[in-house]
Amino acid sequence: MEQRHFAVLVIGAGASGLGAAIRLAQAGVGDLAVLEKAGSLGGTWRDNTYPGCACDVPSALYSYSFAPNPEWTRAFAGQAEIRAYLQDTAERFGVTGKIRYGVEVTRAQWNARESIWELETSQGPYSARILVAGTGPWHEPLVPDLPGLDGFPGEVFHSARWNHGYDLAGKRVAVIGTGASAVQFVPEIVPEVGRLHLFQRTAQWVLPKPDHPVPGVERFLLRRFPALQRALRKAEYGAMETLGFGFRHPWLLRQVQRIGLAHLRLTVRDPALRRALTPDYTLGCKRLLMSNTYYRALTQSHVDVHPTAVRAVDGPRVIGADGSSAEVDAIIFGTGFHILDMPVSSRVFDGDGRSLDDHWRGSPQAYAGTTVAGFPNLYLLLGPSLGTGHSSAFMILEAQLRHTVAAVTRTLGAGWPSLSVRPEVQAKFNAEVQAALPGTVYQAGGCSSYYTDVNGRNSFSWPFSTGRLRSQVGTFAETDYEIGRIHAVSGD
Repeated sequence: MEQRHFAVLVIGAGASGLGAAIRLAQAGVGDLAVLEKAGSLGGTWRDNTYPGCACDVPSALYSYSFAPNPEWTRAFAGQAEIRAYLQDTAERFGVTGKIRYGVEVTRAQWNARESIWELETSQGPYSARILVAGTGPWHEPLVPDLPGLDGFPGEVFHSARWNHGYDLAGKRVAVIGTGASAVQFVPEIVPEVGRLHLFQRTAQWVLPKPDHPVPGVERFLLRRFPALQRALRKAEYGAMETLGFGFRHPWLLRQVQRIGLAHLRLTVRDPALRRALTPDYTLGCKRLLMSNTYYRALTQSHVDVHPTAVRAVDGPRVIGADGSSAEVDAIIFGTGFHILDMPVSSRVFDGDGRSLDDHWRGSPQAYAGTTVAGFPNLYLLLGPSLGTGHSSAFMILEAQLRHTVAAVTRTLGAGWPSLSVRPEVQAKFNAEVQAALPGTVYQAGGCSSYYTDVNGRNSFSWPFSTGRLRSQVGTFAETDYEIGRIHAVSGD
C-alpha cells in the first residue's frame, strides 16, 4: 500500500520545498515526502512563463550556496534556465523520488492528542509528525476585483498564467499593473501588438540592469576553479549589501535615485511622458525594478501610458480612475501575488480548528518568519517579516533551513511529541522588527506598497542587515520553544 504517514511532509516543490527536502535528507531524515499540486516541480519558475521572465537578482547569488552553478549563460538568469537549475539540483541531490505530484493540500490540522498533522488532499489523507510549508509568497496571482470585468468580451489573463495560445499580433492590449513582471513582459510584447495601453497607478523607479551574456571562457573558468564562483557570489552579495545599507538609511537611496532619473531622462525625451513616469517617493519604498528596455518600449508611437488606476471595465473598454478609457481586445494583469494573504494560511489549522488566518487577522506574524505560536511542528519557509528589497530569496531560505533542520532533527532524535515556539518569544521578535521598521525606506519612503497588510502594518519586510538575518533566523535555540508532552491514552 502507498505510504501515507511520514515523519516529515513538505508542501510544495519549488525552490523552498526542494531546498527543505535536500537539507533534511542530508541531515539524515529519510522518512519524508514532498507534496506538489502541479505535475512538475519549479514553483514560481514553473508558473511564470511570460515573455522576458527573468530574475532581478544576479544568477550566482540566486541559487543554493550548496549547489553552485557555473553554467549560467547570463548575469541575470532567465526563467527556463532557473527552472532547469532547480530540476538538475533536485536530481543531483536525489530528492525527485520523494515528490508526489498532483497532490494538492486542501486542509492541514494539528491533532494535539496524537501529536501529528492530519492532511486532507486531492489524493486522499496524509499525516506527518512535522509539516514544512514551502508554498512561498509568490504563488497565487492577484487579480483586482474590477466592476464589469466578468463582462469583458475579449481575452483576460494574469502574467503568471500567461496564455501562450493567444496571438497578440495586431491586437489592442491593456496592461494593468507596472510591477516587476510588467517591466519585463511589456518590452517583449510591444513589437507584436497593434496598440498597447499601459495603466499605471504608480510610477516606478526603474534602474538600468547590468545584465549581459556570460562568455564561454568565463563559464569554463568558473567550472574549472570553484573558488572563483565562491568569490563571485561573495562579490555579488557584498554589492547587494551595500545597496541594502541604503534601505536602512533612506537618505543614501536618494542619491541612487539620480541614476534612475538619468536613465529616465536619457531614454524618454517627451516631457509629458517623462513626468508621468517620474516617481514621487524614495527609491526602495517599493520593490526595486531594473530594465534596459522598459522605458524605450513606452516611447513607441503605438503605446499609450495612462497614469491612473483602473476604475472599471465597461464592455470592451477599460476605464481609468481619471476618466480616460481604451477599447481593447485583451487585458493582461501584471498585478502581482497574494503576498500577505497566502492561500496556505487559510488551509492550516491548530488543534482547536483555528486557521493561521484566524490567528493573524490580516497581519501575519511568526518567530524568525518560520514558526508560529500555537502551531506545533510547523515550519513556514519565506514567511512573514523576512523580505528584503535588495537581496536573494535563497539567502533568506537557507537561514530558515538551518533553523528548521536543527529543530526537526532535534525533535525526531529526542523523540519529542511536539515543539512549539513560546508566545512571548514570538511577540518579542515581532516587536523588535516593528520598532525598527519606521527608520527604513519601507516605511519612510512615502509610498504605498504590498509590504503593508490590510491593517496598515508592514508584515513583509526585514528592517535589519542580512548578516543579522542569517545569524538570528538561522539559529535554533531550544529555550525559545516549548516541548510537548505525550498524552496519556485511556486504558494505559
